[in-house]
This record gives sequence, structure tokens and C-alpha cells, in this order.
Amino acid sequence: MSHSIKNRIFKIENDSEFNSLALEIFQFQAKENQVYKEYISYLGIDPQKIARIENIPFLPIQFFKSRKVVSGNHETECEFSSSGTSGLGTSFHYISDLSIYEESFLKSFQLFYGDPKKFHILALLPSYLEKSGSSLIYMVNELIEKSGSNYSGFYLDEHEKLIKNLQFLKNRNDRKIILLGVSFALLDLIENAPIDLSNVILMETGGMKGKREEITRKELHQVLCNGFNVPFVHSEYGMTELLSQAFSAGGGVFKSPPWMKILIRDPYNPFGYLEKGRSGGINIIDLANIYSCSFIETQDLGRKIDANQFEVLGRFDNSDIRGCNLLVD
Repeated sequence: MSHSIKNRIFKIENDSEFNSLALEIFQFQAKENQVYKEYISYLGIDPQKIARIENIPFLPIQFFKSRKVVSGNHETECEFSSSGTSGLGTSFHYISDLSIYEESFLKSFQLFYGDPKKFHILALLPSYLEKSGSSLIYMVNELIEKSGSNYSGFYLDEHEKLIKNLQFLKNRNDRKIILLGVSFALLDLIENAPIDLSNVILMETGGMKGKREEITRKELHQVLCNGFNVPFVHSEYGMTELLSQAFSAGGGVFKSPPWMKILIRDPYNPFGYLEKGRSGGINIIDLANIYSCSFIETQDLGRKIDANQFEVLGRFDNSDIRGCNLLVD
């Protein structure tokens, strides 16, 4: 994969540029990714005849649990692994170039929120901190460092310290404040040490991690809004198998960055796609995944609203619940 293609990923400005680069990356991965190459062969598809992104075959996400999904012969810099809360297997994402992930989440954050230096970023992610290999922890840690705030950081179960710092920062009012947390930890905070978070950006990353009974996102957000006195809750949609994230600033509507595209597949025809407004399986094109696979068939259910906006409605039956934003809605 040439550096020129790699450098174009985060400079995409329109659909034409996205589609052109997606097709180039597909041809590279169809040749250099052994797992993807085998899958395409089993489908009886000739990669050279693929001329539209809608005709690109998407690799079922389950392959990340059983195979090493890599493109090219680069050395692995690190491995990200899923939470594996269901006990049905852990996904592994072998990262050949961490700088791509770093550029992806930093540019996404800047696109949707702005410069991290303008924020105090406080994270309540106990279950992720207790397990190594979390891509979410890596991202949040980097954003915390880039914020340059002495108050930014991880607060494991330190509710008293967290509340004290939040109250101090609200009164100080020198920067915007983000409190980012896994769902069960935010609910625990409400029950053990409730606090008024008006004027704070409250962001949930989903997942009860087996700590609580799963509830719908709508129910979760209602409890969080009432408990913290916020008008709405922000959300992050990402997963171990991807190097890009989508964000929601309330209302359950996610926006994806220019190098990430969502397609909604027909549940009764995995190679057919639905028009916006109709519900089906979420397929993701993540061009940042150039050294693994950029074309992922997830087990999530969703609905497309427009070119870069979508909703996550839940998961297909009998699929394990991952530690991301996948509450049944």
C-alpha cells in the first residue's frame, strides 16, 4: 500500500473521492489479505470486476475471532482485543500502524468537538481499565494527554474524587468538560454519588459489561438525563475491529467522519442494500483499516438517515453483545 493512498484517507472531501479510494483499497486487500481473499474466492467473486462500492463483498465480523485479519506483510505494532463479555469469543485486531488509528480518532474528535486542549476529559471506564488491549482506553488516554489538563484522567471507582473535581471545574469554567463513561459505571455514579452535570458533555460508550441488566438506549439516556440534569446524552460508536468512530450529540443519531461510510444491508439478502429510513444490518467501510479489512459486515441493526448519519437499533438475534454502543432500541 503506497504512502500516497494512506495520506489520502483523511483528506477525503466528497463521495467521489471516497468511492475511488475505497475501490483502490479493496483491490489491495483482495490481493494482500489472505482471509479476505479466501472469503471472496468462496463467494465466487472476481475482484477485478468490482466497479462500485455496493458490489464490494463485506467480511463478516466474526472472522476477527477466529483468524488473523491482516493486509500486507507489515509487523504488528500492537493488538487490540474486544471485551468478550458474553463468553462467546474475543475479537483481535492486529495493528500494523498505530499512527493511522491516532490520526483517525484525533481528526474525528476535532471534527465533532474541536481541539482536545479546550477540554477537561474525565473518564469512568472501570471494566476497560481492568482488561488490557482496549482500543477505547488507548483512544481516551491519548485524548486525555492531548488535553493537557491536570484534571483530565481516568477515575476507576473514585466517585468522591471525580465529583469533587467536576464541581471544581464547573465553578472554574475555564474549559468545556467531558465526562465519558461506560453505561453501568454512569448508573453506579448516579446511585452512589449523584451530581448536577448541567453544562457538562456527558458521553456514554454503551455496554453493561454483565454488571447490570441490559436496557434500551432510550431508557438509559432518560435515566442519565434525569440523574445528572443534562438535556441529552452524547454517544460514541466504535468497536475493536475498526479504527474509526462515529459520534452522536443526542437523539441517538450518529455521524460518521468522511473516511467512514455506513451501508444498510437487507436482512434477507446479504448482498442487497436498503434505502434510507429502512432498518437492516449495518455494513461499515472504514478506510482507516487499510492494513486489516476496510469492509466489515457487523451484527448490528441500524437505519440510515442520510449520507453520513445513521441510527443503531440493536443486534441480530443470537449474537454476542459487545462493549460498545449496541443496546437494543
